[in-house]
Amino acid sequence: MTRKFGAESTAEEVARDIDLTGRTIVVTGVSAGLGVETARVLAARGARVVCVARDKAKTEAAVAGLRSGNPKGAFEIALLDLADLDSVRRGADDIARRFPKIHILINNAGVMACPLGRTKQGLDLQLGTNHLGHYVLTARLLPSLLAAAPGRIVNLSSGGHRMSDVRFDDPLFEKQPYDKWAAYGQAKTANILFSVALDERYASRGLRAFAVHPGAIHTELGRHLSQDDFKAMMGRRPQSEPMKFKQVPQGAATSVWAATAPELEGKGGVYCEDCGIAEPIKDLAGASGVMPYALDRASAQKLLVLSEQWSGEKLPA
Repeated sequence: MTRKFGAESTAEEVARDIDLTGRTIVVTGVSAGLGVETARVLAARGARVVCVARDKAKTEAAVAGLRSGNPKGAFEIALLDLADLDSVRRGADDIARRFPKIHILINNAGVMACPLGRTKQGLDLQLGTNHLGHYVLTARLLPSLLAAAPGRIVNLSSGGHRMSDVRFDDPLFEKQPYDKWAAYGQAKTANILFSVALDERYASRGLRAFAVHPGAIHTELGRHLSQDDFKAMMGRRPQSEPMKFKQVPQGAATSVWAATAPELEGKGGVYCEDCGIAEPIKDLAGASGVMPYALDRASAQKLLVLSEQWSGEKLPA
């Protein structure tokens, strides 16, 4: 597939010719950074955007800024804490009640390489927030998504998935010492595997799923990181080329592309970067691509089973 856009493209450029009038789009993490830019661009193209986040004051401030920039924009607010599955259920049920048809879900929120912590239900904070919270949210919103199909689900992953497969033998670091980068890597791999599993289950009903690497961007995601943490991260990267940072409008581009691009019709269950579908990695020295283990269908189904066990939540048939 010939690429219309690339690493330098902005979300606004990607969406320029897209008409989203009449579409309802749910975006998580709309309190700062990529989430705010994603919501801004989608609303500018006519969508009603449900802005989801944890902190009421920050979310209201972010949405006030969005409304100031686009007084005619349709922005709604929904609050939930991805690190507390009870909160996720309450928030998801509120969203489903208010919006019985949802055309696109963008699971954008996340945490990165934070210190050892546990969710309210006792899971590793990174896996629990980045994957399981979004798993429960998605499960609860699937009836609304299927009712509006054709539609799309976009899960924010990262090139950091290269740091670890899902550690099926010890995913919660109960047997081995906690490693914040391995925990981050497995959470980002889980985001890709979840996309593979969703696409396999719902593609026949018009609902496609995509995983997205936004690129390296300076946002609040890295608020826990010290200089030593950044050095450790750089030490785990391929050394073939220097890390290239994007601005927030460029970082939001691949999410918006995966959610709206007409050239992706009939496709799904893939990992996207720089506004294109990434190729499986064959040479670990390269700086781009997706690890084959992150696209493994058997692992995707195994993750679904674990997610059901951890959350008590099943995806609808």
